[in-house]
Amino acid sequence: MNTTSKIFYIIGTFFLVVGIVYGVLSHGGEPMGIEPVGAIALPGAFAMSFMIAAYTGFKAKSFPGRPDDDHDAEVEAEAGVQGSFAPYSWWPLWAALGAAMVFLGVAVGWWLSTFGIILAMYGVIGWVLEFSRGQHAH
Repeated sequence: MNTTSKIFYIIGTFFLVVGIVYGVLSHGGEPMGIEPVGAIALPGAFAMSFMIAAYTGFKAKSFPGRPDDDHDAEVEAEAGVQGSFAPYSWWPLWAALGAAMVFLGVAVGWWLSTFGIILAMYGVIGWVLEFSRGQHAH
């Protein structure tokens, strides 16, 4: 995971540099002095990249010797179970439609975002509890 951490540090540094350049270049073109969307989005992307890099760096200490950190590792070294998923699940569709409604609500009207949040919560809760059969199931 050290490789992953390094990649996210590079991405975060890129967002920091681009955010500074963007802030300097957009400073004079706006009535209030700075363009608000880019001034928030680029430092936010920088912070999120560095948070992911820090997390993967901490996790690299817990799992030393990963195949992605070994330069001489074969492709087969990463073989095995990558996780479980339900290939015929409909819950991701409802979660994605809810997220799409939330983002569409920003453009159309905030009332649509309310319905999107409800639909997205329904989809995510159903997706998480998809294999739950209750406390006393056999």
